Amino acid sequence: MPRYEKAKAKTKAKKRRFISTYSLEESNVPTFEDVMRKTITGLRNLGSQTFAISPFREHFDRWLTDLRVVLSEFESNPSLSVDDQFVKECSKILSNVEVSLEERRKKEAALEESVKSLSDNRILLQRIESEYAANMAELKKRSEDEIKRLSSNVDHCKEELDRVTRMKAGLFRSISKNAKAQKEAETAWRLSSAQNELKLAVRKLTDERRRLRNEYEASKQRVIGQIESNQRETEDQDTDGSLETRRAACDALATAVNALAQRRKP
Repeated sequence: MPRYEKAKAKTKAKKRRFISTYSLEESNVPTFEDVMRKTITGLRNLGSQTFAISPFREHFDRWLTDLRVVLSEFESNPSLSVDDQFVKECSKILSNVEVSLEERRKKEAALEESVKSLSDNRILLQRIESEYAANMAELKKRSEDEIKRLSSNVDHCKEELDRVTRMKAGLFRSISKNAKAQKEAETAWRLSSAQNELKLAVRKLTDERRRLRNEYEASKQRVIGQIESNQRETEDQDTDGSLETRRAACDALATAVNALAQRRKP
């Protein structure tokens, strides 16, 4: 084959390969509708995504990254071009959802403190009840010993007074009437003192028992109040409270994407 014919054939072959490659690349470029469908689906999936395991704030950064990836792929697609209005809208929506999620992080951190406080207060309540039971048992034993001792002293004084009262007094007796009267008076005074000491001890022990009871009830009610407060604060500890915020952000972004599509629709 002459050299000219060979060169001409080679040029035609290259042209055919170029046209074939170009056509293949053209067929792989996503259409405008494909780009819209993929973006809206990605936003819908992210808006409905739930985090099943607490602490939920550990998933926020990954979720925000996935959201930015969806928007970045949308903005960089050659099938359409974004405008300043779209950029501003998306920037505002992303900024708002970041602020909301940061506030949610703080709430979850405070919630964890409430959970810890709830556990600590339950332990404290058990300790208060144990200490109260131990103190009351000790007071009961001390009361029984004290009252037994004082009651025995009262009984002894009564016996002594009865013995003195039954003594025979007179000129030819072992004790005179005056001495008997004096001894009887002294014994009666000791009996009265012993009885007063017993009453005072009973009153003191009763007051101490009441004091322990009042202190116990006050401490118990204070801790129970804290426990109830902690329980109210931790009622939603297993619920992802960020879901509504994230769904609203994705809905707003989907609206912005659709608005841009209307402005840029070929």
